[in-house]
Amino acid sequence: MDLGIAGRTALIVGGSGLLGRAVAAALLAEDVRVVLAARDESRLADAAHRLDDEVACLTVDTADPASVRAVVERLGTVDILVNAAAPPAHTMDPSRDREPSQILSALDAKAGGYLRVMDAVLPRMRDSGFGRVVNISGQNAHLTKSVTGAVRNQAVITASKALADAYSGTGVTINVVNPGIVTADPSPATAPATGGESTPEQVAALVTFLCSTFAATISGESIAVGHRVFGVQ
Repeated sequence: MDLGIAGRTALIVGGSGLLGRAVAAALLAEDVRVVLAARDESRLADAAHRLDDEVACLTVDTADPASVRAVVERLGTVDILVNAAAPPAHTMDPSRDREPSQILSALDAKAGGYLRVMDAVLPRMRDSGFGRVVNISGQNAHLTKSVTGAVRNQAVITASKALADAYSGTGVTINVVNPGIVTADPSPATAPATGGESTPEQVAALVTFLCSTFAATISGESIAVGHRVFGVQ
């Protein structure tokens, strides 16, 4: 199925990670020009080698607005933005879950980083009349067992909806994809108060569709991959 995005340029921030690589592979299959961006140059090179040695790589620190602007200026055109750069949930200290310092640090590392990249690309997308932004959040946005996890992920969802509304009618769409646990061998069962499991490729399939011309009227949505948290409306 031709998704109508061949020849477009996609910037995948967090492109060296598990989901970033899966999204890159799916977009490459649609003949999209893929640019991977992340902080670690060696991990980027390894990701590009696994995908296609022709994939471009750029180092970026999403905590630094100047670094973000430099990457966007170098590219010039960004038709598709996928934000997937954030410290994994397991790297956060559970013993500090309610500490404001950890919460604010995690909030800036994920939602803040996403906002800095969107701020750099959205005006250009609006001017061109086409843009697709997909932000990777997570289903723990809907749970209270981790204050840090809930705050940083819910912030992504709320900010994305606000920006989607601000860019309504411009040809730019902004959506959020919320995976549960991502694994190569997902269980078909879903336990109460948890999200369903999915593969990286299943997450990437939804992201890629949201980047397509067929998804032109889908914006401001927050969509789960894997059964949405069992028992939560």
